[in-house]
Amino acid sequence: MRYPEFLTGSGKIRLVAPSYGCTFEPYVTRLESAEKKFRGMGYEIVEAPHVRLCEDFGRSGAEDTLGRELTEALLDESAAAVMSVGGGETMCEIVPHIDFKAIGNAAPKWYMGFSDNTNYTFLSATLADTAAIYGPCFGSFGFTPPDEGTADALELIHGRKLAFSGYPMWERCGLETEDPLAPLNLTERTVYSSLNYTGGKIRGRLLGGCGDILFTLLGTRFDRVREFNERYKDDGTLWFIEFCDHHPMDVRRALWAMREAGWFDTAKGFIIGRPVHIDENQQGLDMHTAVEGAIGRLGVPIILDADLGHLPPAMPIITGAVGEAELSGGAFTLRHTLI
Repeated sequence: MRYPEFLTGSGKIRLVAPSYGCTFEPYVTRLESAEKKFRGMGYEIVEAPHVRLCEDFGRSGAEDTLGRELTEALLDESAAAVMSVGGGETMCEIVPHIDFKAIGNAAPKWYMGFSDNTNYTFLSATLADTAAIYGPCFGSFGFTPPDEGTADALELIHGRKLAFSGYPMWERCGLETEDPLAPLNLTERTVYSSLNYTGGKIRGRLLGGCGDILFTLLGTRFDRVREFNERYKDDGTLWFIEFCDHHPMDVRRALWAMREAGWFDTAKGFIIGRPVHIDENQQGLDMHTAVEGAIGRLGVPIILDADLGHLPPAMPIITGAVGEAELSGGAFTLRHTLI
């Protein structure tokens, strides 16, 4: 696995919009606040042409154009990192236009984003053997102070912190305010659950992202998970998965499909994030029983309701790194090793 150099407090950061662009509030204000902060740290910020546009459904522009913009940013030898300005809906359609071969042959650089950005953070590891950060999109850095997960992501991309602890509270619904930079509305106490877990560290090479997107990539010509599992079979895989639009039945079907496709053949364990539909029940099936029904039979430990995904704060995760996860005394921790 190839790991980029961490940021040092100077250099160029390329911003891209391979999914939604920043065209309306609160995202415009957050983007500009984050740019101001990073410039204050000493960085040059360069926006891709479509960062502030919306020219296609669910995306900032045409699929071939965005694929070229993303590839160009990742091949820019003068850039220190590439960060996405947002998630969205149809980034999968730009994947055929991303030159993963060239990216895999170039000097690696960090890419950070989450949700729809799974289309790159996941494939960067499986297709280009290059680690990427499943973490906040750039605008999240505009908050003062940043939430705990975003603050951890800033520490991570500078290489100052590789081990993270779960957060005591999380946000179910944002504050009703017109302030684009209003802080998180932390009303819910974090409570973790587990299946097949008797304690101790769960160790494996981290792979995953937004389950909605993973399911979309399943079985396409970009699905090289079996090959990834074979390359890293001595490590095994520690899967991290969170769901956005999927309801409990969708979750069960998606995880079943991944299991039957052989994705979990070398799984050492699972970290399942808080799903957006966390309280939903469909015919007696909730999110916990959906997970248990699909992958509980694998017999490997599963940590549920982890600080990952669309209900913030969410800890950053390096896709491709070796992870050690542990649930002890009601506290969740995740440590990265870059090997």
